Amino acid sequence: MRDFRAELEKRREQGLYRWRRQVETPQQPDMVVDGRPVLSFCSNDYLGLANDPDAIAAARDALPETGLGGGASHLICGHHSAHHRLEETLARFTGRESALFFSTGYMANMGVISALAGRGDTIFSDRLNHASLIDGCILSRATVKRYPHCDMTALEEQLATTDGHKLVVTDGVFSMDGDVAPLPEMAALCRKHDALLVVDDAHGFGCVGPEGRGSVAHFGLGSEDVPIVIGTLGKAFGTSGAFVAGSAMMVDYLVQKARTYIYTTAMPPAVALASCTSVRLVKQADDRREHLARLINRFRREAQALGYTLMPSDTPIQPILLGDAWSALALSKALEGRGIWVTAIRPPTVPEGESRLRVTFSASHTEAHLDKLLTALGEAQQELPGHAA
Repeated sequence: MRDFRAELEKRREQGLYRWRRQVETPQQPDMVVDGRPVLSFCSNDYLGLANDPDAIAAARDALPETGLGGGASHLICGHHSAHHRLEETLARFTGRESALFFSTGYMANMGVISALAGRGDTIFSDRLNHASLIDGCILSRATVKRYPHCDMTALEEQLATTDGHKLVVTDGVFSMDGDVAPLPEMAALCRKHDALLVVDDAHGFGCVGPEGRGSVAHFGLGSEDVPIVIGTLGKAFGTSGAFVAGSAMMVDYLVQKARTYIYTTAMPPAVALASCTSVRLVKQADDRREHLARLINRFRREAQALGYTLMPSDTPIQPILLGDAWSALALSKALEGRGIWVTAIRPPTVPEGESRLRVTFSASHTEAHLDKLLTALGEAQQELPGHAA
């Protein structure tokens, strides 16, 4: 029998053991975690909508109309008019003909990729794609070719030497690095080599592009350039669930083929109606995005002045690169001792030798919050010179 206990102990010895923290407040900068107050810089609630009173009111007011549970899968009796309304809202928001609402981002990526490619096909995947994209590629049973991160020369070489149905999948904004994929170049390569481009913009929607319409819109690309976009609602939108948007034909195809859509209970309809409100709030959130940009620019300037190594990112994801897992854990612990919560990110989430603190900003953060973070980083560096440099 496999020695599961030994595997757990090995993870502890390597500094890779993970544990859950108990949050006792809504998602917001000032939180209570494991009974202690902390200032959080590790949430994906980029626009501060997870605790927005309008979104909360929309969910509360919907409950008498929709009830609580989804009841069944969408193809049995679970497809509520609230879900349909959200799909129409998301289609307009993304500039696509149609959209399909999934229960989670992981399920969306798994379902879409495994539906669009199979045995005999080839998928081209960035080496730093999210785990859900990687697992979707594996589930599809297609041949998978991984290219170096954002290396368009390598991608073109792979595309040019491959026949048959080709699918290129990428994050729009990479979740652990915070950089943006070179989508114009990718779209051109896909047109040249007759490949279908799928962009997961989970971390782009809300933060990037005009009215927060994502990295595709940021580059001025349309549905002819990027036929399929995937997004999650649990990040900048502040609610829950995910979606894929594309042509009406493609969405109809996914309804028939995406197993993670077909064989799961529909999300609570009240969440769908709250998400409609969140989409409206995202479109109106230019002031929040401008505030985010100011925080990010100041953080980058002052953290680098302290001697920290940051990764090239203009998004709310601002990783501090440390290298080994123990250094990341040590800095995270030193910050938490000063009331600042930033999670250490270690392999296998990131490559070996690239452990980091993933600092994330929210429009709910203030300049005073940033003052506290920078002060704590300065003090922690003085205590841990071997780790933080």
